[in-house]
Amino acid sequence: MPTAPQTEEGWYALHDFRTIDWDAWQAAPEHERERALESGVDFLEAHESLADVAGSEGGSATFAIMGHKADLMILHLRETTAALETAERAFERTSFARFTEQTASFVSVTEVSGYMSQEYFEGEEVADSGTARYIESRIRPQIPVAEHVCFYPMDKRRGPEHNWYDLPFDDRADLMSNHGEIGRRYAGKVTQIITSSIGFDDHEWGVTLFADDPTQIKRLLYEMRFDPSTSRYGEFGTFYFGRRFDPSALETFMAGGTLSAYESSSEPTTDVTETIESLGISVEAPDDATPHAVVVEADTDRETVANAIEDLRGNFEHYDSHIETEVHEGPTVVSLWTTERAAETAAGFLADLPGADEPTIGALTAATEEKSPTPTAAAPAEDVRDSLDSLDIYAGQPHGEDVFALVVYSTAPIGDLTPAVSDLSDGFDRYDTHQGTNIYQARHGDRSAVVSLWKTKSAADTASEYLAELPQVVGRAGATDEGFGTMGMFYTVKSDHRSAFVETFDEVEELLAEMDGHRNTDVLINTADENDMFIASEWDSKEDAMSFFRSDAFSDTVQWGRDVLADRPRHVFLA
Repeated sequence: MPTAPQTEEGWYALHDFRTIDWDAWQAAPEHERERALESGVDFLEAHESLADVAGSEGGSATFAIMGHKADLMILHLRETTAALETAERAFERTSFARFTEQTASFVSVTEVSGYMSQEYFEGEEVADSGTARYIESRIRPQIPVAEHVCFYPMDKRRGPEHNWYDLPFDDRADLMSNHGEIGRRYAGKVTQIITSSIGFDDHEWGVTLFADDPTQIKRLLYEMRFDPSTSRYGEFGTFYFGRRFDPSALETFMAGGTLSAYESSSEPTTDVTETIESLGISVEAPDDATPHAVVVEADTDRETVANAIEDLRGNFEHYDSHIETEVHEGPTVVSLWTTERAAETAAGFLADLPGADEPTIGALTAATEEKSPTPTAAAPAEDVRDSLDSLDIYAGQPHGEDVFALVVYSTAPIGDLTPAVSDLSDGFDRYDTHQGTNIYQARHGDRSAVVSLWKTKSAADTASEYLAELPQVVGRAGATDEGFGTMGMFYTVKSDHRSAFVETFDEVEELLAEMDGHRNTDVLINTADENDMFIASEWDSKEDAMSFFRSDAFSDTVQWGRDVLADRPRHVFLA
């Protein structure tokens, strides 16, 4: 016989659907309607505030249902069946209930099963983990603050061709895992409460979806229709769709007025911008959104935290609402999400990082600026870009985005260095901020440069921890405390002009050797593409470097380069 999954239950749920007797309402005297409204508002407000179960947990919410199937849905979550049943009868005793009829209801209990996490049911290793916190949020959920709701009951098919209950456990678990992958892509956009009604009602499960944008509910369900767990094994009951409203708006609802979008009366969202800035961390927030951040400081070494974050990123990147998660000095982890609900879920996992303090969650109202406690002599990148722009020199902003280069030199043989860099680059490719990591071999000497390009400085800094572990590393460009540091100039040369480009560089190199403040300039060639070249140039100061860019020799070289280059050169600044 196939194995049934283990389950754990939480709160009991009642979806109470009501239709209004509009004829009786309109015929009732004014004082009777006023008394009914007062009793209705009192009941709804008391149950949303959990006044009926003082000291207990749960939730209640009221929704205006669209279409002919119902006018109202009152949702209750309570710790006991006694509290749930009492709430149902308490409504019937109100004067307002006389004008309603219960046309449908659904009784169930929140549930998680072994399909989600067998380890949770088999041992104690996840008893105090992010997984445990996530499961806790499923069986004791908070009713989301969202404008729209969709509720439907469902069953698993028991037909002659497709019978869910005849499938082996592992097959069912795989189907549910793939089904969950679709849902995770809508994290932060759609929130669900799943309840089991086996033995409680006519169907086996109830699904309640919440979203501010109603089309996200439609898109989620449409996409899931094509998943085998639904297309082969899913059967559905009646769908209900509506909008949440505050109990105080009951009079507006009964009068046919426009209901305002529901807003929570809880405390306003915390702004964590100052918190992040006070830690000296630079975070680049998207221009088109106000992200929500989770900030976690840890009392352990950065490498330990970075390794733990690597394990989490694989999960986080399943979600469209995930922006980035980076480890900064301290160590401090900053995880950015498009919605508050997604950030709160992530916080449960981040709280389990080694040595982690209590996470801080809040909105990031503006991109922060890094505040370094010990200023260096290197010029700020924006100042350099401004100077270069005034000379009509492209300054590291492809497609409107900054690019930061990290260069690590190694004396390891190319045969040893190549597989190590290839493995590292494959790992980096998991992140949207990664632009590419390649080996550039010097024409003279035994040094090679590993160049890693990133969209953000913080991402480049994080990558440096891994690049530093490459074999026979002898130095990181830009790591000196004095001087201007290093500029990286990347050129893609037309294959027919490669030799001419190298010869011209030799002439420029002779000119540079005579310039004040010049330390070193070398051309290195991409081992994977001989037409891709990287020129690293070091100077004593920004002024010395700018003198070269203002020179006639550089101007002549730029003009000549227009004919031999396959693409526009990219001048970037080492992180």
